[in-house]
Amino acid sequence: MTPARRRALPYLFVLPALLLFAAFKVYPIAASFRLSLYRSTGGTETFAGLDNYARLLDDPLFWTSLGNSAVILAIQVPLMLTLATGLAVALNSSLLRARSVFRLGFFLPMITGLVAYGIIFSVLLNQQYGLVNWLLGADVPWLTDPLWAKISLGLALTWHYTGYNAVILLARLQSVPAELYDAAAVDGAGAWKAFRHVTLPGIKPALLLTTVLSTIGTLQIFDEPYVLTGGGPDNATLTIGMYLYQNAFKYFDFGYASAIAYALALIIGALGLVQFKLLGEKS
Repeated sequence: MTPARRRALPYLFVLPALLLFAAFKVYPIAASFRLSLYRSTGGTETFAGLDNYARLLDDPLFWTSLGNSAVILAIQVPLMLTLATGLAVALNSSLLRARSVFRLGFFLPMITGLVAYGIIFSVLLNQQYGLVNWLLGADVPWLTDPLWAKISLGLALTWHYTGYNAVILLARLQSVPAELYDAAAVDGAGAWKAFRHVTLPGIKPALLLTTVLSTIGTLQIFDEPYVLTGGGPDNATLTIGMYLYQNAFKYFDFGYASAIAYALALIIGALGLVQFKLLGEKS
């Protein structure tokens, strides 16, 4: 075999993967960008340039959906990650018996189908015959009031994803050397100071990972509000993902839907850069 063929052989082995990546990743992304530059009128496409992007600035529903997603991101994600951190510390404690059983139990919600658990929560939170109102002995409009609908969505998301993030944090926590805790104890540090000065710095990379993943997932959320509240009441739980879906598959305005998708990608990218800047390791 000639040297040139020997050098080309590795590329031959990765060629099928590259072709699949190009067909199912690169081409759809490029085609979506092309669609964002066109307007569909009467079943025909006309070139619109950046009109679809300019339309976003004057679209009140876009800003409503963006605001709803921002509220979930600002309130639910920090709460979820705080619970996940505490849960990871508890599951890592040597005082806890049958830790594997508890770890499995808290992770199980993650493997539940998105549509399935959305339907379950819609039944549990039903105002008339839901189990939650029956246990509370109250008549809380979980899914019919704008504020309570947001709370219901936050509760569902927290239940589903807290255990998943806790497992990621737990994996990182188990790599923190025990000698650091021994040294902190020798210096007279209590449980809180050990957590603040040893545990948090030790799991910082995992916190960054879970924060970025949670941000991306929250801004792309679709299944839960679609099944649980349908985006209502009065668009109180309409997210960007739902609004994109409505424009694409309800109004068949694929150009505008593609523009929403690219705007969302830019927002996620900008937030990711900020999070890496704030939480990433400094050189």
